[in-house]
Amino acid sequence: MSQRKMLHFSTGALLLLLPWFGSLVLGEVNKDFSNCLDFFYDKTPPQGISAPGYQPICQRHKNQYHFASLYDRQRRVPLYSAYILSPAEGKRPNSTWMYEPQLAFSRAGSEMTPFHSPVDQNVMESQAVFQDYKGSNFTKGHLNPSMHQKTKEDREATFTLTNIVPQQKGSNSGPWNQLENEVLSRYKAFCKGPMHVITGAMPYESVERWIKNRVSVPEYMWSAYCCPSYSSDLPESVQPFFPTYAAVGRNDRNSEEEIVPVNVKARASVRGYDVRRMTLETLEGILRQRLSMPISLFHGQCQ
Repeated sequence: MSQRKMLHFSTGALLLLLPWFGSLVLGEVNKDFSNCLDFFYDKTPPQGISAPGYQPICQRHKNQYHFASLYDRQRRVPLYSAYILSPAEGKRPNSTWMYEPQLAFSRAGSEMTPFHSPVDQNVMESQAVFQDYKGSNFTKGHLNPSMHQKTKEDREATFTLTNIVPQQKGSNSGPWNQLENEVLSRYKAFCKGPMHVITGAMPYESVERWIKNRVSVPEYMWSAYCCPSYSSDLPESVQPFFPTYAAVGRNDRNSEEEIVPVNVKARASVRGYDVRRMTLETLEGILRQRLSMPISLFHGQCQ
């Protein structure tokens, strides 16, 4: 296996990515999230993620910001997407897949752009493209799911590959989809103000997995929400879920069970893609250990 595939969150890997930042100019792909801080609780992005290889993207579609993503150029996947949950007022849109032109050309327009054939070589080098997923046996897993977005334009904006990771079908349409529906139901029933959600991907700890030697496959998915304003008369059974809660889901049914145990009684199609619900503190502890970064997802722990 080549040295490139073996890269993980280490100093050596990060140094390889420094040249990318010399060509960046002001735009929606920028040095920080200053243009889209509203998608983060208290206008504060997650703290402790200081690696220069991660690229902030204010996801812009039809002249509006819709959510924010921190993109890993080396792995060609987002580390996370951050958004404000707002139940969909309509159906899942027909998927027109898009890319971020400023990842390829620093002076390009700031709007996400539909793929055209043939795909420009500079685009292919800078990010994942639609062809990476064709025949890969992986689904295109949304970090910001379209049905967590209110308007048609909001939902369309989630169909950019800078919001997508390779996800096993058993996870994407099984336990992980159930988690997304649970969060949506909890918001509708008990949240009295904005719910800020951050959903991300966790790479393999040592030997990484790739599709087509280009796009990193996550070993786990993770998600956390912050709802600081909620019903004052929460049922006792619901109280542990506010103001924050979190989860980690398996994206490899053969992974060890230290982080997420396997339910051996689950039906065969989803067995091994279990989701473990947990506190925000537990998730942050897992991320700190796996990513070797002092991560804090919500400012003041959403208090």
